[in-house]
Amino acid sequence: MTSTVQFTYALTEGARFLLGGGGVAVVLPAKQRLDGLDRRQVAFLRRLNSGPVEIDDADTTIAALRDRLVDAGAIAMTATLGDRELYSIRPFRRPPVRSDDVPTDVRVSRFTVIRRTGDDVVAENPRAWCDIAVRDPGVLTVLTGLDDGPDTLAPAARERLLADLVWSGHAVVGDDEDERFATRSWSPHELWFHRRSTVGDRGTSWAAFGPTRWADGSFEPVPARRDSYPGEPTPLPTPDLDALRTDDRPLTAVVEDRTSVRDFDDDHPVTAEQLGELLYRCARTRRVRTINADRAVPEELPSRPFPSGGSLYELEIYPVIRIADGVESGMYHYDSYDHALRPVAPYDDPAVTRLIAPAALTLTDGRLPQVLFVLAARAGRIMWTYEQMPYAVILKHVGVLTQTLYLTATAMGLGGVAQGYGDTAAFAAATGTDELLECNVGSFVVGTPRR
Repeated sequence: MTSTVQFTYALTEGARFLLGGGGVAVVLPAKQRLDGLDRRQVAFLRRLNSGPVEIDDADTTIAALRDRLVDAGAIAMTATLGDRELYSIRPFRRPPVRSDDVPTDVRVSRFTVIRRTGDDVVAENPRAWCDIAVRDPGVLTVLTGLDDGPDTLAPAARERLLADLVWSGHAVVGDDEDERFATRSWSPHELWFHRRSTVGDRGTSWAAFGPTRWADGSFEPVPARRDSYPGEPTPLPTPDLDALRTDDRPLTAVVEDRTSVRDFDDDHPVTAEQLGELLYRCARTRRVRTINADRAVPEELPSRPFPSGGSLYELEIYPVIRIADGVESGMYHYDSYDHALRPVAPYDDPAVTRLIAPAALTLTDGRLPQVLFVLAARAGRIMWTYEQMPYAVILKHVGVLTQTLYLTATAMGLGGVAQGYGDTAAFAAATGTDELLECNVGSFVVGTPRR
């Protein structure tokens, strides 16, 4: 069996050549233009349009065109060793210039993730220019660092793989990623989240990205209104919005006076009237528009005081009340349709205790908040419509709701402070809800500030 790694070449997924006269070709869908092609090169492109091809490097004319296509990121490369298919390099943008140096002290990048996608096992990296599809167990052992077992690659194949991993960005030489602040400062999950939830190399065609409504026809949309918790609701007072339009503090004053408050007066706790006004002004459901009303589950688009992408409004508020004048302590769900608090769990429930306890870490003297608003997302509301980006959009919604709470609390003379963490496991235990259906995504402390 040969010890030399060979390559076959194929167009990247979804690509093809548009061939015209005069030795010109255009790579679709990227619309890259290739000029000055001779007849043999045009014939080669026709073969590539039909499927994978092999190339004899001694054929310098075709090899030169191959190099142009590799440099353009237009073709995928599959490495083989004899009859053993090893791995495929799948570009999604143009590669850097390949170094002729033989790499040593190679380590797989801390950002590389190996996962199943469809029928393939693929190595992906947010900083790479390509994915690596694993075709052979020996390649997997090298990628995982467990390359001393029975499936270890032959030396020549291992050397070529390591060189390709460095070239592709899936591996680094030495401790490069740990020695540079720019790469050390990013946690792998944060960089992955950033790159895969924004438009970029993988999203420029908008295929499987954005408001694709991918679930339409396969799954029913998630209703706008959450199922009510059992138990007798506590109606909340409704503020006089007409009077507030006249008497409320000016926006400029509210914005300039807004600050994070961490010291609260438990001798004069927040009242039911204040909670009612704050929730009504920030988060009530004003109306619901229905589209596709003839389907089994119509699409419902609510309107609330804060903005929400696609008018989907996946966020819910769960007030955890330790002390409030006119409301018993406990964990509640804010029913934004009926403007009422629906009981979820008693305050002394162990899960509720775990949920509220971390909030004290940022408050004066480590005291527990008067009221903690747990912000939760019914993710299916937005994931039914959007692909790849919905969780990023959810967090943006948390931001605009948080700012709405901040400014309204300031206008009312209340104190508030946002918190950048929350116990999602405790939330799931307290509500009895699968976190894939509804999860804790933010929190906001509110109460009467100490004067």
